[in-house]
Amino acid sequence: MNKKLSSLKKLDLRKVWKHEALDFTKWLAKDENIRLLSDEIGIDIQVIQVEANVGNFNVDILAEEENTNRKIIIENQLEVTNHSHLGQIITYASGLEASIIIWVVKDVRDEHKQAIDWLNEHTDSDINFFVIKIELWQIGNSAPAPKFQVVSKPNEWGKLIKDATNKTTLTKTKLSQLEFWQALKIFYEESSDYPFKLRLPRPQQWYDISIGTSEAHISLIVNTQKDEMRCELYINESQELYEYLKSNKSKIENEIGIPLLWISQENKKARIIRAKYDKPFEFDNKDKWETYFLWLLETATKFYKTFPKYIRKVERK
Repeated sequence: MNKKLSSLKKLDLRKVWKHEALDFTKWLAKDENIRLLSDEIGIDIQVIQVEANVGNFNVDILAEEENTNRKIIIENQLEVTNHSHLGQIITYASGLEASIIIWVVKDVRDEHKQAIDWLNEHTDSDINFFVIKIELWQIGNSAPAPKFQVVSKPNEWGKLIKDATNKTTLTKTKLSQLEFWQALKIFYEESSDYPFKLRLPRPQQWYDISIGTSEAHISLIVNTQKDEMRCELYINESQELYEYLKSNKSKIENEIGIPLLWISQENKKARIIRAKYDKPFEFDNKDKWETYFLWLLETATKFYKTFPKYIRKVERK
């Protein structure tokens, strides 16, 4: 059966956002829109301030990465890249000691892409530059739809390996952890859709997953010293949230389908709700990694579908 298909039409950015600061930057800073950018580059972005001061200048958006608090600056340019804005992002990054620098543009000149690629190649893993192209598309008479496209980004693995070579900062264990998480991310991308996004892996024993709140997040953990693997809800400081969740312990464990360990220690700010892999965990046995990936992702999915429902009830009080 032949069906009539519509066609995509690319729109002029200025027809929707007349002014960069007053229109586009304010639009991008909204939670639902910054989340689109987060999903595209694989970093959880939390906006701190719009038009933040850097000496006599203002950066469009000052933000931070969820769970790590690494500082992020976002500079917007609804035009083709130019030397002036390239200088601005470097000035802002140094003035604010930013770790992640994002340049959102209409289009990129080859020499500016080359410059950003060069900066990524010649800085360590603490500094990361992104160039992101923003487009607007329409189907028929539909509302315009934004589309972010990564034009230039850091090679995380290459940077970390360079750090290890130059500074001897990464141990064999750290490199193995990074390899495990990168393999997990590839497995995730090749598998069925999961309800959450996986961000850039880091060389550490945990891998955090955002659940849309600053109060808590999911953490996947491989502890090579204790030979155990866990999926946890990590509650930052809120005793109130922890107690509310614990008051619904039976319902939550019934929904998730496995018993959980509830941990609250007086001398520690964080509260933890833990699911532990109950079979032998052999981190060095790569033949078993896919089995481990499946357990981690399926357990994280259960956490992701269950806990936010209860957390939102506390946040609405």
